[in-house]
Formats: sequence, C-alpha cells, structure tokens
Amino acid sequence: MIRGFSNIDACVPADADGWRLDRALTAAIPDLSRERVKALIAAGAVARADGSPVREASAKTSAGSLFVVTVPDAVPAEAQAEDIALVVAYEDAHLIVVDKPAGLVVHPAAGNLDGTLVNALLHHCAGQLSGIGGVARPGIVHRIDKDTSGLIVAAKHDRAHEGLAVQFAAHSIDRRYKAIVSGVPLRLSGTVDAPLARAPTDRKKMAIVNAPHARRAVTHWTLETKLRKAALIECRLETGRTHQVRVHMESIGHPLLGDPVYGRARQGHSSLLRELGFARQALHAAHLGFVHPVTSQTISLQSSIPDDMQRLLSELHV
Repeated sequence: MIRGFSNIDACVPADADGWRLDRALTAAIPDLSRERVKALIAAGAVARADGSPVREASAKTSAGSLFVVTVPDAVPAEAQAEDIALVVAYEDAHLIVVDKPAGLVVHPAAGNLDGTLVNALLHHCAGQLSGIGGVARPGIVHRIDKDTSGLIVAAKHDRAHEGLAVQFAAHSIDRRYKAIVSGVPLRLSGTVDAPLARAPTDRKKMAIVNAPHARRAVTHWTLETKLRKAALIECRLETGRTHQVRVHMESIGHPLLGDPVYGRARQGHSSLLRELGFARQALHAAHLGFVHPVTSQTISLQSSIPDDMQRLLSELHV
C-alpha cells in the first residue's frame, strides 16, 4: 500500500518571533506535539515557502514566516480493532475515559495479542484516532493491571496525549483507588514513601529497592471502613509506578486480599475468597481527576466499587 500524506501550511504567529522552529510550528499547528514536529523536521518533512527543507529544530524563526509541513498518514497499528463492549465514563473529540473491568488487559503483548483495551478502543474510536507518534492507535498514557478494575484515560491525538503525559509526569493527576486489605491498620491514615524497582530475584515482580535505579514511589492511604480482620482503604497515588499500591500495602503488613503475587494468606480469608470465587487483587481505580489538555476544563470522574468487591465487602462487614 502506498502511504498518503497531507501538506499543512504553517505561519509563525506574531508572538512566536525569535522562537525555535519546533516550538513555533507547534504553536501554529496545535494538533501536532512538539516531539512529533521535531521528528518531522529531522525527516526532512518541513520546508520553507520556497521549497527549501529545514532540518534544524533549533533554527530561529521570524513572525509571519511561512512553512510547509508534510505529515504522512499514520501507519496502521499492529493491533486489530475488535468489537469489545466498553463502559465509557467520559468521551469527547480529544480523549476517552473507560471504566475497565477486571480481567481486561490494557495493551497487547506476548500472550495477550488480542482481546485487550487497545483492540476495543481501535473499534470504538474508528475514524477518530489521529496518528500519535505516526501510528494510528489510541494514546495509552497510563495503565492499570489486568486484574485491577476502574478508570483509565486514553488520548485521541498528539496534543491530548502530550498534555496528559505532562500531567502524569508532574504527578498532578488525581488518582484514588479503593482496596480491601488484610488486617485493620492501627492508624487512620499514613504515607508509604518507598522506591520501587524490579525484584532482584524475580523480574516479574516489583519490590522496594534502595538503589540508584529505583524510582520514587509515594502512596497516601486512609482507612475508610473496619471489617472483619480486614479493612477498606483509599489510596491516593502521588506517583504511579507498576504495582505501587500492591507492593506498598504489603510492605506495611496489609496486603490486598486476593493478590496472587504480593498477598499473604491470613486467617479465614483464603476459604472465603475461594467460596466467593474471588481470584484477583481487591483493587479498584475509583477516582480520576485531571485538567483537560485541550479545553482546560477540570475533569473529575468517579467509578463505583464493582460487584465482586461489593460481595467481598458484604461478607467481611463486622
């Protein structure tokens, strides 16, 4: 198949006089991220009005200067679109927030090449997805574990993707999880500030590691309900590392019920979990808050605790 392309005429805005070329073009073409513009410049896809190419992203520009940006059509994503039902918590032309059920993998990978959230988004958003980084795919900005339920946001184009990524990097996204843990904490609230990295003895697990390569991880937790030898807590993530809540709560002696990797068997819980058929970590992404990357509107979304966790809570109530 021959790839198509589109030529975009860009005029350097008056307030961008003297700016770097990549910054000025991003201001002139807001649907393209700065990283995407840099890549196009490096590929020789940006030219002056006379047709001469510009290959230096750092080149200074003058207000009113004209450039032609050649943007190739996005290459098809490797993942295929699949008609998988989604619960949509919020959607507009720029992004979508999905209330993911437990058991749904977010992104295709070895062993899970189909049946994922990405496959579902490619079908649901057909014809709406722009070329994020040159690939036609939903902009997965963050992930939640397969067996964790709850809210996850994906971008539909470069500008939204970059705007969300900046907020995640700045730790300004408001993410709160509901978790059912083993045992009742002695305090009403606390903070776990412990760096995470791959476990030295098992690369599939994360662990608290005091080493230069470990990444800072901070979880603020609050006791919500005392249960029978268990508790419902809310965890607010200051950072968002792989398995963060699971590892941090286990580290203070309160592992998540049902967690097959970091959980510890506690009196009475194993038999109850088997009886209920509860075979996942009791963790739900219940709140997601952020500033809309295009409209600047404050988005605040809630997701109710799913039925399987509700049944577990009912059985554990004192």
